[in-house]
Amino acid sequence: MRFLLAAWFAVAALFTYPAAAQQWPTKAVHLIVPYPPGGNVDTAARIIGHKLQELLHQPFIVENKAGAGGLLAGEYFKKAAPDGYTLFVGANGPVLYAPIIAKRDAYEWRKDFIPITTVSMTPLVLEVNPTLPVKDVKEFLALARKEPGKLTMASPGVGTSNHLLSELMQSSLGTKWLTVHYRGNAPATNDLIGGQVQFAFDQVSVALPFVTSGKVRALAVTSPKRTPWMPGVPTFTELGYTDFDAQTFTGLFAPAGTPDDVVSKIHEAASKVLKDPGIKDKFNKVGAEATVMTSTDFRKYLEREDGKWIPIIRRIDIKAR
Repeated sequence: MRFLLAAWFAVAALFTYPAAAQQWPTKAVHLIVPYPPGGNVDTAARIIGHKLQELLHQPFIVENKAGAGGLLAGEYFKKAAPDGYTLFVGANGPVLYAPIIAKRDAYEWRKDFIPITTVSMTPLVLEVNPTLPVKDVKEFLALARKEPGKLTMASPGVGTSNHLLSELMQSSLGTKWLTVHYRGNAPATNDLIGGQVQFAFDQVSVALPFVTSGKVRALAVTSPKRTPWMPGVPTFTELGYTDFDAQTFTGLFAPAGTPDDVVSKIHEAASKVLKDPGIKDKFNKVGAEATVMTSTDFRKYLEREDGKWIPIIRRIDIKAR
């Protein structure tokens, strides 16, 4: 009798499980954001969440769970039911760096997250205070080599993509400067404009208004090709520095164990949203590019990013403060 009951439940699961996947979503979907409202990750979540809600006729609710560089949100998300109703809108720091920097086995993206698609890409820009007597990257590096340790760089925080790019450049080019860490982009940018520090690496989306107004001078961007927001600024790649291809991504993730059919449905809906001209324009206006990847390509991208930046974190022993 027990054998017959077990067999019946197994057969029933085979029929009901795909049906549940096909029906997704039948209730509200929660988008977990690892930062406070207002930043680029939060903005990306709200842009796609609003459109997904229109497309799928269910609420998409953004939940901001800030703290510990994204670690708190990542831990919360790892424990979510793998049913497609809790998704993570993550970025470089929370997905790749936070557990390493915190030296805590909170989660590991390869095991605990299913990469669904990228959402947006934002390059960084090397920007200097206009009083610094350099007009291009060549002059900037010449000055850095002439006076090792004298130049000061504003970082929005330890272990950020901005900070890691700075460390990569110093080790690759044999340069040395003083890194001043701030609590976020705003105070770092304020001191750069005020001349308390001399240069920074910052997201194009943050730097654009200050470059346009002449408050800072842009020397190079980290995207593979020139950005439409700063078409007159060369890329590091075209200047011969191919290692400095670095962008801030936002991406969409499901918890490990989420059924393949549900992941496919989420990817299909997200792709449709991200290819919508109106959505592309919304991202463009905030200095980001709406970007779709397959789940496989996104995983490969994360593997490359992991292999590039995690060794730097370990080499210089970056620790959470």
